[in-house]
Amino acid sequence: MAKKQVFGEEAKSLKFAHRKMAKVIISSKNERGKYSFKETMVDQDNVTDFINKNKT
Repeated sequence: MAKKQVFGEEAKSLKFAHRKMAKVIISSKNERGKYSFKETMVDQDNVTDFINKNKT
C-alpha cells in the first residue's frame, strides 16, 4: 500500500517538522587554565556558520 502524497502548505509543514539537528560542543579555556564546554543544538545546515562565529 502506497503512502498518500501531500502538496503545498501541508508538505512544507511536514518538511520543517522533520528537520535535522546537530549537537555542537564549543570548548573554551578560562583564566585559571581549566576548560569549560558549551553544548547547543543547531540546524545541520548551520553548523559551520555557528562554529566560525564562536571560535576564539
